[in-house]
Amino acid sequence: MRTRKLGNLEVSALGLGCMSMTWGYGPPADKQEMIKLIRAANDRGITFFDTAESYGPFVNEALVGEALEPIRDQVVIGTKFGFDIDQRTGTRSGNTNSRPEHIKAVADAALKRLRTDRIDLFYQHRVDPLVPIEDVAGAVKDLIAAGKVKHFGLSEPGIQTIRRAHAVQPITAVQSEYSLFWRGPEVGLLDVLEELGIGLVPFSPLGAGFLTGKIDSNTKFDANDFRNQVPRFSPEARKANETLVEMVKNIATRKRATPAQVALAWLLAQKPWIVPIPGTTKLHRVEENIGAAELELTAEELREIRATLANIQIQGERLPEAALKMTGL
Repeated sequence: MRTRKLGNLEVSALGLGCMSMTWGYGPPADKQEMIKLIRAANDRGITFFDTAESYGPFVNEALVGEALEPIRDQVVIGTKFGFDIDQRTGTRSGNTNSRPEHIKAVADAALKRLRTDRIDLFYQHRVDPLVPIEDVAGAVKDLIAAGKVKHFGLSEPGIQTIRRAHAVQPITAVQSEYSLFWRGPEVGLLDVLEELGIGLVPFSPLGAGFLTGKIDSNTKFDANDFRNQVPRFSPEARKANETLVEMVKNIATRKRATPAQVALAWLLAQKPWIVPIPGTTKLHRVEENIGAAELELTAEELREIRATLANIQIQGERLPEAALKMTGL
């Protein structure tokens, strides 16, 4: 697979989001099957793997660590801190916690779970309104000086937060939702990232599955699936948003590709420093997604997509209200 650069960190053009293997989309998948899947993804060229302490909590990092231990020097691991989770018991308060001493405790615990001596990319998962971002960046700077962390990242930050943090410790990557289903980063974020030389790692690049064309207004989600709480995934919103999926399907048919491949290829075409991290628990989906890295959308096709998007009003918020309040965009 081709590679791209997040700042000066080189990774595969597509990464693998591992959250859904243990959390968020229903019951956890079989652990041994997910270990095989992660290693198979690497065999097929994926070198960038995304996890977080909060996915579980802890179990996702442990899964990723076990899967990647035999090939540790061939891969890049991104994980996250920033929630108030007891490192001994896994008890979480639901609040953010980016106090410097907590960040350092999270790093030490994550290193053990990931079975490694360094975290390649350490993101603040959500900005903590009670801790100045300069203190957060300073704590990660200390971890980098100690050799425990290689690169600093932020997830869902505001633009001024990025500037303030970057002045203390250069940011390698910002993670944010971005897809044909939600284009918020186009309002200012992409410009500041380009200015500062920071990469973008879009999560939910397939609109939490909606852009694959496999979800419609009649789809029933598992009781533990987070999409049950998302306004954009109400049956009414799904029905209203089908126009977007039809556009993607039409282009996919012409390109002899799948809707997922078109959606990912569109993201890759936006900037050379964008690295999406689609998540899946199925090997054939990994292989399908990898195909997007070789799919070229022409300038005319990109203009067609832009023109169509301008006439589509997406219905429903992308996250529940409480979660939206924790984001900077």
